[in-house]
Amino acid sequence: MRILIASILILASSFNTAPKLQLALLQYSGGGDWYANPTALKNLANFCNETLGTDFDPKYETVEVGSIEIFNHPFLHMTGHGNVVFSDAEAENLRTYLISGGFLHIDDNYGMDPFVRPSFKKVFPELEFVELPFDHGIYNSKFTFTNGPPKIHKHDDKAAQGFGLIWEGRLVCYYTYESDIGDGWEDQSVHKDSEEKRLKALRMGANIIQYSFTQ
Repeated sequence: MRILIASILILASSFNTAPKLQLALLQYSGGGDWYANPTALKNLANFCNETLGTDFDPKYETVEVGSIEIFNHPFLHMTGHGNVVFSDAEAENLRTYLISGGFLHIDDNYGMDPFVRPSFKKVFPELEFVELPFDHGIYNSKFTFTNGPPKIHKHDDKAAQGFGLIWEGRLVCYYTYESDIGDGWEDQSVHKDSEEKRLKALRMGANIIQYSFTQ
């Protein structure tokens, strides 16, 4: 089933006329602001093009969780501050995407956690989010993060954590909590983060991208 996603990568690399790959933002129901951080994916795409040698289109796509359009994108990003609701059909669509080779990064922009976990029980009732050890490949794929994901914004002043959903030995979903790296990807004028923090966030984002494409 992973051929569904792998074929996108093959086509994009085989034909000069093929459209560039786009990162995609996941639109979901429930009232949460899925549209938060509008400049984040553009900056992450540009940073990956500079540091990883990728050729992403900086113009990211917005895709609904229940749409077949998600299968056009090997990498989805999900963020927000509040409620997340998946219908049965949406949960099944996302599950099919993930077990077919797709990858999802969730970044809690503060307030998502109580809703993310039950929502993803509909997607993978047999799986639990597990905290990834600091020696996991996602923290060492391009840049080294010896203590897991970087802490970009204070929130509840807890340590940043990275959790994963692992399907048949493959990381299909990576969830950053109390980190807020997506804010660090935004234009500097938005949150006024230091360049040092923004660089940490972008480097962690590049790690996620590289790991998701090469694991």
